[in-house]
Amino acid sequence: MTYAMRGAENPTIQRGELVARRAGRPRVLAQISGGRRSWLEPREEILDIAAGLFVDRGFAATSTRDIAEAVGIRQASIYYHFPSGKEEILGELLQRSIRPTLDRIEKIEILGAETGAGTEVLLYLLVVLDVRTLAAAPRNAGVLSRLPEVQRREVFGPFGSARKELQAAYARLGGQVAASRPSTALIPEGNLLGMLLLQLVEVVIGMRSDGHRISQIIEGVVAASCLRVCLADQERIDEAASRAADLIGVFE
Repeated sequence: MTYAMRGAENPTIQRGELVARRAGRPRVLAQISGGRRSWLEPREEILDIAAGLFVDRGFAATSTRDIAEAVGIRQASIYYHFPSGKEEILGELLQRSIRPTLDRIEKIEILGAETGAGTEVLLYLLVVLDVRTLAAAPRNAGVLSRLPEVQRREVFGPFGSARKELQAAYARLGGQVAASRPSTALIPEGNLLGMLLLQLVEVVIGMRSDGHRISQIIEGVVAASCLRVCLADQERIDEAASRAADLIGVFE
């Protein structure tokens, strides 16, 4: 897998062309991503490029100088946006692969109470939102949490705690779905169920690594698979998918 990198700016750019940037000053740059023109603030561009370098080369093998050169800015500008350097960048990338989902769990459960949506619907919603979090992570940053060198870093601690919290939510909702089925003996108990559901969702990381686009069809397949693990039948899965489609707009 390759990652597009921008070279240093040409200091001889003439008037009327793009003015050479100064270290540390905010700017907005046009980027080409997935065939669409998008606009990234400097901090976002640093995160995007750094994610690609970390995934491609490894965290230890990537320096702040490497990141600065790839973005096309001075090394001092990295510290303007991330005072703690690449450790801080890594910590934020890890959080972006999980925090958006965690921040929605309470809202999902409140929505269930307000609308009367069953636990199948809530689990389906959680899976779809989690898949979208992983699909939106810069340069497939979810890969970083699997690297032993990253797992040994201090910044991995908050991510590990967040992942346990998400696993507990999967265990809670999955357990509620399974409790309504007659063959609950086939269901792993407690944290094991949460772990299984979470790992099913994280298959998206591997799919992105293989170059697959995470479409709504993939979201539905992963969500349905999680419900099947909890012994939901096809009729309940179809109902959950339909109801979740009506509710997903609340989170967008």
